[in-house]
Amino acid sequence: MKFFPISSKKAIFFTIFLYCMIITPLKGAKTSVSSSSDQQPELITYFKSTTLLKKPTIIDLQNQSRTSKITLFTSSDCSIWTKECSNEILKIAQKTEHVKWIKSVRRKIHEHPELAFQEFETSKLVRQELEKMEISYRFPLATTGIRAIIGSGQPPFVALRADMDALPIQEAVEWEHKSKIAGKMHACGHDAHVAMLIGAARILKAREKNLKGTVILIFQPAEEAGNGAKRMIKDGALENVEAIFAAHVSHQHPTGVIGSRTGPLLAGCGFFKAVISGKTGQASNPHHSIDPVLAASAVVISLQSIVSRESNPLDSQVVSVTSFNAGDNLDVIPETVTLSGTFRAFSTTNFYQLLKRIREVFTEQASVFRCSATVDFFEDKDTIYPPTVNDNTMYEHVKKVASDLVGTTNFKVVPPMMGAEDFSFYSEVIPAAFFYIGIRNETLGSIHTGHSPHFMIDEDVLPIGAATHAAIAERYLYEYGS
Repeated sequence: MKFFPISSKKAIFFTIFLYCMIITPLKGAKTSVSSSSDQQPELITYFKSTTLLKKPTIIDLQNQSRTSKITLFTSSDCSIWTKECSNEILKIAQKTEHVKWIKSVRRKIHEHPELAFQEFETSKLVRQELEKMEISYRFPLATTGIRAIIGSGQPPFVALRADMDALPIQEAVEWEHKSKIAGKMHACGHDAHVAMLIGAARILKAREKNLKGTVILIFQPAEEAGNGAKRMIKDGALENVEAIFAAHVSHQHPTGVIGSRTGPLLAGCGFFKAVISGKTGQASNPHHSIDPVLAASAVVISLQSIVSRESNPLDSQVVSVTSFNAGDNLDVIPETVTLSGTFRAFSTTNFYQLLKRIREVFTEQASVFRCSATVDFFEDKDTIYPPTVNDNTMYEHVKKVASDLVGTTNFKVVPPMMGAEDFSFYSEVIPAAFFYIGIRNETLGSIHTGHSPHFMIDEDVLPIGAATHAAIAERYLYEYGS
């Protein structure tokens, strides 16, 4: 190997040249990385809600990358579901800023209660919150209902439902956020249901990259009257959905305790109004009249035998006459008598058998006393609710999720109840599970049952409910997704 001598000037020049060649590309690479970082998603942009739409419209706010702009937390890898995934969801829900926000949502709704199919401001508030989170939705369904979507847009599809309507009750609870609408009150906890589902939406949106499918959020009007669920289904709320879940607050359990059962949970419910017609006459000469009071009295007695002598004693059923109106003239046998009441059963077969037998008892007993009878079951007014029946697999899913979140001792198997819920219409179409979440807190005075003017809730339930909804949906997609 030979060496060629060079001058000191040339050596200095050569050194500078090498330095420039090496440093310049490194600066270019650094600039490229910085530029790439500048293109990361920005924080959510807040904007006003859309105006009320006259036909269902899709408001598409989904990010193509499914990268959440909600910076509530740093998500761990839940590609393999563990209890830590459930704990992470609960920790997010219990963050101070999240709890403060979800309580504020519930209080706004509570202050402005709206009756069935009149939930315009409630629906507007929900849409505003969805838009802040850049969650796409369809609106309106069933007048004020909303169908929101989070996830990949691909199967499987799982739904969570909250009812929005209030009751025509004057609130008797004196507190800062008492109802501002005279004669209307959220006396059944639907304001809490909405807040919990919006809270779940925020969690799910932040964890969207973990979702192995699609979550549908159903904000439904008119559970209390009008069978809003039936109209939501008709308007496409369950499109592509293969399973659905919903919660209801309950004073039967301490705050945060979750309860449910497999099979029939709530009864089917129907109402009737019957008119028995005879011939009016002076009470002093009854032989000149045809007495509908006597016929109606016989009907009331005979109706009781349907349950006591025709139904299985182990299969609970109810027939109750709650109104008997023959007028107020003390000296005249009336032309007609009007009777009203309700009937309940835990299976669809038994429910419609009760309906059939009630009609027969009215018409046949009336004829025995030379009267006639007509019976109205209000079928054209959607007042018939089928039984709410939990699918066993979906019930086990709720039990598993709840046990992870609140502990096995805080999940209770509950007995069936004679109350009714229009969630039953969803459970007739697809596998479903309905569960209770406790709000009983005697120290706060949260002890009164639903439909009471003294009804109130322990707001500590809100983050627990939000986490439960979110975990049910995310874990469902993990276990049933591809």
